[in-house]
Amino acid sequence: MPSYRVHRLKETSRQQFRWAPHASGMATAKQKDYESSHLFNSTSPYALWMALRGTENALQVGDLLELEGSGELRILKYIGFEEARWYVPEVLTPAVSVQVEVR
Repeated sequence: MPSYRVHRLKETSRQQFRWAPHASGMATAKQKDYESSHLFNSTSPYALWMALRGTENALQVGDLLELEGSGELRILKYIGFEEARWYVPEVLTPAVSVQVEVR
């Protein structure tokens, strides 16, 4: 049975997430906005969502599920679970300076 690690959206970021316009497709999440939580065994993200409903560990909009072993992420939105990935900042390479000789 697959194991899912729950990443809880921090409360400071939750209101911003709730009021942001919905965009379909892959979501990008910043690790600084999440706290790693429990690991649960479940057959699917929806089965886990149903199992946790009504408990103190219930999933909330904006929370992420990470499939252990593969690193696959799913984010809970109002319409269900959608694919997500962690934000990776772009590495800037130093600019190459060219010296021009002026005569």
